[in-house]
Amino acid sequence: MKEHSSQFLRLSVALLALGAAVPAVAEDAAMGEMAMVNPSDIKWSDAPASMPKGAKVAVLYGDPGKDGPFVIRLKMPAGYKIPPHWHTQSEDLTVISGALYLGEGDMVDMKKAHALKAGGFHYLPGKAHHYAFTKTPTVVQVSSTGPIDINYIDPKDDPAAKQ
Repeated sequence: MKEHSSQFLRLSVALLALGAAVPAVAEDAAMGEMAMVNPSDIKWSDAPASMPKGAKVAVLYGDPGKDGPFVIRLKMPAGYKIPPHWHTQSEDLTVISGALYLGEGDMVDMKKAHALKAGGFHYLPGKAHHYAFTKTPTVVQVSSTGPIDINYIDPKDDPAAKQ
């Protein structure tokens, strides 16, 4: 009986040690390789067909089309509008330059939108219905976990469906 208790104690200690190590290993695997990007290294391209025309996008880290973390920048001209939509995943958004106007809900109400100025931060929970627009040229940085998606509340607003 005493040997059985001793084995149980050793097994418990081993499991606790393993449990403490698993998050560290998972974190290391999730981190991937280091990334450093200077402004002159950013390569802009047209935003995907699922976004209204006129925006540019740059991938700074990861692959937004695959599982895993990513960081992108979205460059929008003055007067750019993204109709009400939602994303499956949560997003962290930081305004790099200009101002992004964000509103909640299924209908655009420009008077109720909140202006997020350069340096401002916005956490957007997954599946939250929202819309966005600019009045001046604006760049935002989005961090999330892929694959990225955009689901328009009104299917007629989906630019990809019009092609």
